[in-house]
Amino acid sequence: MMAKRKMSLNELSDKVGLTLSNLSILKTGKAKAIRFSTLEAICKVLDCQPADILEYRKGEEQ
Repeated sequence: MMAKRKMSLNELSDKVGLTLSNLSILKTGKAKAIRFSTLEAICKVLDCQPADILEYRKGEEQ
């Protein structure tokens, strides 16, 4: 979605109010959880739905 919106991670960080480090963890799929308020803020800035940026992978446990 960031590529579709031509938005850098730095720009998203500024608009959402999260650190680059935290956004990087989310982007690489290393996060174990995400707050609904964070998800809402990202979706609002990217003008998308949660399903546009989240993917369920059956059987993958970390």
